[in-house]
Amino acid sequence: MSLENELMERSGSTCELCGSNIELSVYQVPPKTNATASENILLCNKCVAQIEDAEKIDVNHWHCLNDSMWSQIPAVQVMAWRMLNKLRGEGWAQNLIDMLYLEEEVMAWAKSGEPVATETSGPKHIDSNGVPIEAGDTVVLIKDLNVKGTSFVAKRGTAVRGISLVHDNPEHIEGRVNGQQIVILTKFTKKTN
Repeated sequence: MSLENELMERSGSTCELCGSNIELSVYQVPPKTNATASENILLCNKCVAQIEDAEKIDVNHWHCLNDSMWSQIPAVQVMAWRMLNKLRGEGWAQNLIDMLYLEEEVMAWAKSGEPVATETSGPKHIDSNGVPIEAGDTVVLIKDLNVKGTSFVAKRGTAVRGISLVHDNPEHIEGRVNGQQIVILTKFTKKTN
């Protein structure tokens, strides 16, 4: 039996992540190199395109992981974990990650395919949800803030675009509100996409 036929039989001829039965193909879960069914999954073209190109990710499409993450197939578990981690900034995805349990060997496989984090010069800046913030990002204020040295209040819900990082303090970022450059505590911000 061919690998594709074996995966079709295992999955019931549906995408093993989203359940679609349109335009299915074999997807090898990196970094494994064996051509066995245990290291491959059957995916639709929509899932493959979004896995391979982060710019094409449609957050709503991946709500399907709520079901597929419970698969008994390790390769499916690995891909569900990886996609949930890419979507970690979404509250629902973080909740699913918190619920998902992977055996030690499967977790090692899942992490081995992730890009290696490069060391940055300086501390990490994170928002109120624990999401990393980088220079140029847009954040939203989650609380009314009195701006020292001025007579105005930066209102909750205000978007601050093109922020810059205070490199020697991971709790501070800088941004322009009401035409003034101000320092903002990261714990009062939420990163937006």
